[in-house]
Amino acid sequence: MKTLSALIFASMTFLSAAAFAVDLQLWNSSAPQSLQNLKAPVRVVNLWATWCGPCRKEMPEMSAWYKTQQKGSVDMVGIALDSTENIGKFLKSTPVSYPIWRYGGADSRQFMKSFGNQVGVLPFTVVEAPKCGFKQTITGEVNAKSLSTALKAAQAKCK
Repeated sequence: MKTLSALIFASMTFLSAAAFAVDLQLWNSSAPQSLQNLKAPVRVVNLWATWCGPCRKEMPEMSAWYKTQQKGSVDMVGIALDSTENIGKFLKSTPVSYPIWRYGGADSRQFMKSFGNQVGVLPFTVVEAPKCGFKQTITGEVNAKSLSTALKAAQAKCK
């Protein structure tokens, strides 16, 4: 029963997030992006904005953590709820090793809810393994330890 509930929850979350897929684009172009194109068994999705102090603080450590991951084992993407201009200025001073996308839609609150962020706080990170129904959300700032812990939990669940 727990497995069925987890699959239903994962499917509902996937469908809800998929509804916003048309509003995802590379931060510096209008090239559409999709979480379904991420192929690693585990993916990390970080919702952030340039005006968010904890978001700016966590990004260098997230970037360093991502560089240490085995190629093909984890996909990471940062999805900015911000303007292209603000993102560009920030990334000039704080480059990251993972792709940055931008949510270009009109309802960022609903977009955040589609990932499980009911409060609407940033930063908000989702670590998920879609093929086995694992999903962990982290509200607030993450670090290498919290990312590694979530990654290990996903890998253990999906063995």
